[in-house]
Amino acid sequence: MKQSTAIKSLAAMAHDGRLTLMRILIKAGEQGVGAGTLARKARIAATTASAQLNALAQAGLVRSERQGRAVTYYADFRHLNKLMAFLMHDCCQGREDICAEILRRA
Repeated sequence: MKQSTAIKSLAAMAHDGRLTLMRILIKAGEQGVGAGTLARKARIAATTASAQLNALAQAGLVRSERQGRAVTYYADFRHLNKLMAFLMHDCCQGREDICAEILRRA
């Protein structure tokens, strides 16, 4: 991953509403979450959720699928994995004792 891509992704998540949406989508896993349910869980208006999800999608963090009028959103786990690998590359100069807690929690 290029640093500019990582910056764009991190900047997109650097917002209370967008980070909340990301965490909900990550928790949902491969099942995704419908747009209305997502807005309710995040406790934000549907139009606000839509705008925030668009920002996350432009950063490559979220994808969506439309079936008729229903839209389901998914965290893009491939992108998230690349972002995490970028952040953890050469973690603490290879000192596993420092990174072990982070990796254990992941």
